[in-house]
Amino acid sequence: MQIHHVGYLVKKLDKAAASMEALGFLPVGEKCHDAGRQADFLFLANGGYTVELVAPEKESPLYPLLKQYTNSPYHLCYECEHLEETIAALAEKKYMLFKAPEAAPAISPTARVAFLMSASAGMIELVEGA
Repeated sequence: MQIHHVGYLVKKLDKAAASMEALGFLPVGEKCHDAGRQADFLFLANGGYTVELVAPEKESPLYPLLKQYTNSPYHLCYECEHLEETIAALAEKKYMLFKAPEAAPAISPTARVAFLMSASAGMIELVEGA
C-alpha cells in the first residue's frame, strides 16, 4: 500500500499551516470543515509528502486526543482500492478496526476512510477513492 498522508493533530489550524509553509509545504485545496467529525482539515504537500492538519472542536470525538498528540503526527494514511477487503486482510494480521468506514469529504467527494489500530504499529487510516 502507498502512503497517502501523515495526519497531524493540531490546536490551531492557521498557526500550524503557517509553520508547515515555513518548511516548504503548500496548501492542497482549501480548508474543509467536516461537521460529522466536528473538525477542520487542511492538506499541505511538499514534494512527494502530504500532511493532513486536523483541528478538532471541543465537542469532537478527536478533541481528547490533543492531550496525547498535540501538534504532532498521530496516524499514517494508506491508499487502498477495496476498503472492506483491506480491512479484512489487516484484521488477519492483528489490526483492529476501531472506526468503521465512513465518508471523508476533506479528501474527496467519493473518499471513504476507516481507522485501525495495531499494538506494534499504532493507528493507521485507510482511504479508498482518494
